[in-house]
Amino acid sequence: MALFSFSSDSRKPQVPVYSTSDSPVPVSRLEKDVFRLINEHRESIGLPPLEWVNSASVEASRHSNNMALRKTGFGHEGFEDRVSRLRGSIGNITAAAENVAYGKLTAEEVTEGWLHSPGHKKNIEGNYTMTGIGISTDSRGVLFFTQIFLR
Repeated sequence: MALFSFSSDSRKPQVPVYSTSDSPVPVSRLEKDVFRLINEHRESIGLPPLEWVNSASVEASRHSNNMALRKTGFGHEGFEDRVSRLRGSIGNITAAAENVAYGKLTAEEVTEGWLHSPGHKKNIEGNYTMTGIGISTDSRGVLFFTQIFLR
C-alpha cells in the first residue's frame, strides 16, 4: 500500500470492480464506502460531515484513472489544475487538499491507512466542507484512490 497526501489553502480503465473475496464490489460502491467511513470518522470527533460534490469526484476519478493508466506518476501531479477546474465549476474555493493511495485495498483499509498517517489524517479532519472521491483500477487489478477536499 502506498499513501500520499497534499494540501494547499488556496475514463475509468476497463476493470470496474474490486474483489476482496469471491464477491466483486463495484468501484462506485467502494467510493461511497470510503465517503461513508470518512464522514463517520469526522462525526465521531465532532466535525460536520463532508458534502459529496460530483464535479470533485469527476476530477478525483480522472486523476486516479491517469495514475492507473500510467499517464501520470503516483502522487499529486496536476493538483492545482484540478482545483482550478473545480473553481470554474463550483465557484469560490478557499482551501483544497488531496489524499491518494494505491493497492489492493478495501474501503476500510484505505481509510484506516489514511487515518494512521499524520498528513492524510490532517486532511480528513481539516476545515473542509466538500469532497469528491475517485477510484480506478489498473490492468493488474491494483486500485488507485484519490480524495479531494474543498472549502
